[in-house]
Amino acid sequence: MNFSPIIIGTMRWGIWGANHSTRDVQNLIETSLAENLTTFDHADIYGDYTTEKLFGEAFSEMKIDRDTVQFISKCGIEMPCKNRDFRLKSYNYSKEHILKSIDNSLENLKTDFLDVLLLHRPSPLMNPTEIAEAFSILREEKKVKHFGVSNFSPSQFDLINDAFPLITNQVEISINETKAFCDGTLDQMMLKNLQPMAWSVLGNFFTGKTDQNLRIKKVLSQLCEKYNAEENQILLAFILKHPARILPVIGSSRAEKIVELKESLDLELSREDWFWLLEASTGKEVD
Repeated sequence: MNFSPIIIGTMRWGIWGANHSTRDVQNLIETSLAENLTTFDHADIYGDYTTEKLFGEAFSEMKIDRDTVQFISKCGIEMPCKNRDFRLKSYNYSKEHILKSIDNSLENLKTDFLDVLLLHRPSPLMNPTEIAEAFSILREEKKVKHFGVSNFSPSQFDLINDAFPLITNQVEISINETKAFCDGTLDQMMLKNLQPMAWSVLGNFFTGKTDQNLRIKKVLSQLCEKYNAEENQILLAFILKHPARILPVIGSSRAEKIVELKESLDLELSREDWFWLLEASTGKEVD
């Protein structure tokens, strides 16, 4: 599976964030493609189950060859909102729910297939045999090409992967959240020669007034000068440095930020600078 080196996240494009118009979304798609960023990340619940439709309507008007882009989506969370009458938030990985969710996503995105389907979060009640049955149907019907998970532990990944082959695990990784570096998640992906994806890649650095962020900012002020780069570019380069070949999902809803973050691909932090940032994040030197 060929993804663009940075994945474009759409979560904040709709009512959960910028509340973009169809033309605004088209501008973001155009900007992404101009930067050779061709992979777009969705989930059925984004925008209270409305953002996939917003994207699909925008994309369908652009007459772009579907085979030149990649669509990722996620399912499995049942979230009460005005568009769904669920009694409470829960997870559902029954075969019926997975199949219905994908049909809804395909209709909303106005596409015949997903390049990747991810199970959004692990459920204590998930049955790997039933999930594998659903995946097999989706693959046979050519509705989904590849399958993965999101926010799964290594053992949870293996539980599903032993029943049906997966290609990725999309997990939270940022300067503020570094546990994937040492909890086995990235080790497992490297052992299986799979590329992990990372969400919330800028963490809460730009929104949280914390001691951790004050330490990080002090280091960034010097690294930005050294590398002639912006803070967000250094933070993305921090993730890209890892040998697991992490695919970052950037959640920007502004075209200029997509262009800016693309430039992170040209940054190569030194090993010592990477550990300097890690030390600022954890507040201590490595053991």
